[in-house]
Amino acid sequence: MTDESPGRSWLVISVSTAGGPDSLRVQVWRKLRSLGALYLQQSVCLLPARAEVVREIRRLLDRVRHQGGTARALPMAFTDPAEERAVIAELNEARDAEYAEVLERLPELRRELADEQARGNATYAEVEESEADLHRFRSWLAKIAARDYFGASRGQEARDAVELAAAELAAFEEAALRAEAPEHTTPRLRAGKKR
Repeated sequence: MTDESPGRSWLVISVSTAGGPDSLRVQVWRKLRSLGALYLQQSVCLLPARAEVVREIRRLLDRVRHQGGTARALPMAFTDPAEERAVIAELNEARDAEYAEVLERLPELRRELADEQARGNATYAEVEESEADLHRFRSWLAKIAARDYFGASRGQEARDAVELAAAELAAFEEAALRAEAPEHTTPRLRAGKKR
């Protein structure tokens, strides 16, 4: 997913929530964080000018202005390729840190599955709980991937680890199904008697 095209476009975003409600500052911070913005200084950040990012930034700026704040998004291009590479490296480093957090927390789910199975506690309730955990990991990973504009190096490792956990959960679910399935018995009816 690496974007090495010359003349890559960027957005410099400047936002001030002064004059707006207190909640606006948090809304702005959350949105820019979810987009993976790189802060250059307080209230000024940088993002690649991709269509989906531009659309989200326009919506954000409109909300800020309608709620009494001030905001701008200015297009820019780097004149120094080395500086642009440094910014991309910094963005990738931030994504790799997020992927590392997924990789750090995921073994806990896998350990829990192994421990429950070792205890003979492969139950449907445990499957449901673990499915919810796996869903949270997948959702978290999708959010990171959405702001991984330049293919950070740990992305594939994190995706592989989540899929390994999914495979282990499938095996755990199969064990739970076997453990909870009633034994197959065929009812015996006496000749001439109806149930």
